[in-house]
Amino acid sequence: MSTTTENSTLSALSGTYTLDPAHSRIGFVARHAMVTKVRGAFNDFTGAAVLDGDNPASSTATVTIQAKSIDTRNAQRDEHLRGNDFLAMDEYPEITFVSTAARQTGSDEFELTGDLTIRGVTRPVTIPFTFEGAATDPFGNFRVGFEGSVTINRKDYGVTWNAALEGGGVLVSDKVTLEFEISAVRNA
Repeated sequence: MSTTTENSTLSALSGTYTLDPAHSRIGFVARHAMVTKVRGAFNDFTGAAVLDGDNPASSTATVTIQAKSIDTRNAQRDEHLRGNDFLAMDEYPEITFVSTAARQTGSDEFELTGDLTIRGVTRPVTIPFTFEGAATDPFGNFRVGFEGSVTINRKDYGVTWNAALEGGGVLVSDKVTLEFEISAVRNA
């Protein structure tokens, strides 16, 4: 149970927010060739949230990611990921998340449950988030920061392509960790 001070601090965060893509990161990590990790991010996304500090369970969030904005710092790999073997961006240009529930789990910890849609397949996910702080920036914008991550199985979303390795194992792991570093600005 949160204390009166925590409740009043959370109450001050109440409002409608827009994700700031210039100061946020939506990324992922997947194991490659069973020996290393490949990290990437999506560079084009929009999102909004309604934070209810008095009743965190009433908070909501939505995010829309443009699949073509995938960036692993390797053009050839990015083109493969955009294609039908992975994201099939021509047929499914957007990846979306729409929250269905929110829950405070600690003084600065929350869980956001929602429907994640990749390649037209929608599955529920629960993402643990940590509240990183709030501040008014030099331009007068009130900002909040949250960080979270969740591991999904890409095959659950129809992303099944792989290649067997000569010595055993596969080229791309089934498990993919989604990473969220969010800065959101309260709307005036």
